[in-house]
Order: sequence, then structure tokens, then C-alpha cells
Amino acid sequence: MYCIDNKKFPCTTSLTMKYIGGKWKAVILMHLIEKKRYNELRKECPMITERTLSLQLREMEADGLIKRTVHTSKPPLKVDYELTDFGKTLIPILQSISDWGLKTAKSNKNIQSVE
Repeated sequence: MYCIDNKKFPCTTSLTMKYIGGKWKAVILMHLIEKKRYNELRKECPMITERTLSLQLREMEADGLIKRTVHTSKPPLKVDYELTDFGKTLIPILQSISDWGLKTAKSNKNIQSVE
């Protein structure tokens, strides 16, 4: 059993899923392998609603996976997001998930690529 902030996790898999679980966190993290502005993320993830993107970014920032930098030097306000060192430890996991998805898409006749 593992515990973070008084929340219990029965195994290390459930602990990992606390950080990357859900429909969009892994997708957002993959896009943040390189530093991005908020608007870049919105364009690269058009199926994510603005509200959901904002909530997921806040959660991952609170978990220490991403860093949010606000540039106030001149209007309009610019915000960058990037992986923290802790967040970067997920890159091999995210790459493996992506590789598995690609392999599955290529080998399954029922999966079609659409643009």
C-alpha cells in the first residue's frame, strides 16, 4: 500500500495512474515533451475542451509534472508550459504507450487513420 496526501494506492500501477490517468493527461504530457505555449497546446489538441485542458494543466502542475511560466513583459500575456525534471521521467513511459498504439493501429484492420 502506498499513500500520497492521505490518499491510498493499492499498488504502484495505481500510483502511476494517479499522475497520467484519465483521457487527456498522457496526451497533453506527450505534447509537452517540448515546451509549448497554451495556444500551441490548444491547436495541437483540438478535441480537448478549453476547460478540460486548463483543469488538466492545473492538476499536473500541482502534481509537479509540469511547470507554468507567465511572461508579463508585454501584452498580451504569454504562458509557457514545460515538463519538470519529475515530469521528464515519464517520457520513456509515454513513448512506449505511443509506440504500442502505433503498432496496434498498423496491425488491426478495424482501426483506420482519419484526418
